[in-house]
Amino acid sequence: MIRYTLYVPVAYTKDGAEKTSYRRVGTVFENKRRNSDETLLNIRLDYPVGVTDLVAFPARSSKEDDPVTEE
Repeated sequence: MIRYTLYVPVAYTKDGAEKTSYRRVGTVFENKRRNSDETLLNIRLDYPVGVTDLVAFPARSSKEDDPVTEE
């Protein structure tokens, strides 16, 4: 499993110059979907912002169904 640290850029001004710092907000885990070669990204936030886990799926063509929609 591959893991990434998730940051959010924060712009600020110091001595008249605009700078950017990066604040850690969570972790991203790269996982392989069972019975498939498809890769999923799980995002775990360090603090609650309504939700603490998000999952990102690869983009689909408009003709394909949403992978998480079930009827």
